[in-house]
Amino acid sequence: MNHLLRGLAANENLPPALVDRLIAVADEETADRLAVRSDLSHHQAVALAGRVEESAVRLAYEGRLTAADIDPRARPDVALALLDTGAGPAAWARRLAADPVVEHREKLAACPDLPPDVLDTLLTDPETRVVAEAALRAPAHVAARLAAHPRTEVRRAVAANDATPPSALASLLNGDGPPAPHHCPAREGESPSRDHGLTPGHDPAPDHCPAREGEPPSRDHGLTPGHDPAPDHVSAPDHGLTPDHGPAPEPFWDGLHTCAAHELIRAALHNPATPAEAVTRFADHPSRLLRWPLAARRDLTPEAYETLARDPVPGIRAELAENPAIGDDVMRALADDACHDVRRALAGNPRVPFDVLTRLAGGTRTGTAPLPRIASASPAEIAALAASADPAVRMLAARRRDLPAGLLDALAADPDAKVAGAVASHPGLAEPRLRDLARRHGVQVIAGIAANPDATPALLAELVRRRPPARKALRAIAGHANATVPALLACLDDPEARVVAAGHPALPTQVITALVEGADHRSAEAAAANPSLPRAVMTELLPPAPAPAV
Repeated sequence: MNHLLRGLAANENLPPALVDRLIAVADEETADRLAVRSDLSHHQAVALAGRVEESAVRLAYEGRLTAADIDPRARPDVALALLDTGAGPAAWARRLAADPVVEHREKLAACPDLPPDVLDTLLTDPETRVVAEAALRAPAHVAARLAAHPRTEVRRAVAANDATPPSALASLLNGDGPPAPHHCPAREGESPSRDHGLTPGHDPAPDHCPAREGEPPSRDHGLTPGHDPAPDHVSAPDHGLTPDHGPAPEPFWDGLHTCAAHELIRAALHNPATPAEAVTRFADHPSRLLRWPLAARRDLTPEAYETLARDPVPGIRAELAENPAIGDDVMRALADDACHDVRRALAGNPRVPFDVLTRLAGGTRTGTAPLPRIASASPAEIAALAASADPAVRMLAARRRDLPAGLLDALAADPDAKVAGAVASHPGLAEPRLRDLARRHGVQVIAGIAANPDATPALLAELVRRRPPARKALRAIAGHANATVPALLACLDDPEARVVAAGHPALPTQVITALVEGADHRSAEAAAANPSLPRAVMTELLPPAPAPAV
């Protein structure tokens, strides 16, 4: 039954009275769906927060609850959510700065625009992790002062703070002035930080150093999310290392103490406010973890980029290949890189020379989305691509979604199925052209045609009858705005297309009702969310309203 309640919670046509009834019986998952309804009233949000306590934080972040709805002493988590969105009063921040629960103070320290007195209180907190969290977002004058803090975790947070003055970042990177970065909480009598300088969820044992023990380092290993590419990951999306391109051995790091200094340096190298002249010397550092951040920086010297282009780690070269600040000479060198990931990254560089890009097209898989350089290409450049004798180059042009009508028709008539298939889903193709595409290339282009917004009801009905059925095409037809009832009914035979079709508003109400009552929970949930579901069925799906208290 819960799957049906989740579906109802997402149904845009659920009447307000039934929303009230659903709130009265909601579980946590149903509450998540209700919390994001565009028509949820303030009264309903308050009732939902009272019914499912776990939903209150989500409702606060969605802007459905106000400070007047919350007792910060009873629900500090919700109070913190409101402070995080700027909707909580300063008095709450002052109260929570003295909260005995460390996690509450730490979460408060992560909130933006705290009053100066609250920030001062947090910066003198006995728990280092609270101070470090505050330092990560401190204004420039405070960050400059904290650059000399005795705790390495705090200085590492300062190094990652974009507001830290460049001079202070350079000093941290150079190790100028006291104290030397060797602090260990366990040695100084305090309880170890939850992450010991690492982002939440990556907590090694207090004396554990992945690099020292020969295992791959943590993905972020002390950097905020999104800053650290996996150093030796193999998967292509992360530009990781292939089995034939292993990294040079990581140098020996003296346990946690040197690792703490290591992470401080990494944070400063990632920080765009750190002066380029202070980071350049790390381009040939023995540690790949310290070379890697430089590959994405856009303020280095040509010589530094040339050094990075010769790096033994393919992931670093791939990161560099995406960087629009590198020069043409570096790009041309990377175009001949033996690693496919490097070449693919270069193809995605918005400044890659046009002749280099066309050279890459033949032997590099670049996905189906228009490449940045193609998206910015002039009409003359696109026409030149479309006229190429190489189908891989013509496909580059075919990915543009704003092609002139004549060029679009020419590419749709291309004898190469991959080129024609690349434009099959583009709007602007007339029905005869789409039918001709299907006739000439069959299953290779059917899914694209089915996804074309200009595909007519008649054409969709014809595509759905093809044998053997094209499953990707069925899923596209099941969600198509022009799909007719016969086409939608045919889609119900495919398990995946059925889930999509169950939510289509053109599906007959008796079919929607049958799907709601069926054994397939995914289709039943989608049908319960269908805006064409009859109100009487919606009412029947809800448990009886609870009797009023006496």
